[in-house]
Amino acid sequence: MNTDEFSKLKLKFIQANLNEKIAIYTQTPGLTNPQYKELLQNYPYDQLSKLEAALQ
Repeated sequence: MNTDEFSKLKLKFIQANLNEKIAIYTQTPGLTNPQYKELLQNYPYDQLSKLEAALQ
């Protein structure tokens, strides 16, 4: 995903509720590993188990 598209996605991710964050993280095609890591920095640490469950 190009930088401009990712910036918009990241802003949407930051403003999203938990379920929307999980959907964005698991259903957005074309993200690079560094982009996934950047999104994780804006994900609530205490809710990681929900994201892990969604990824399985």
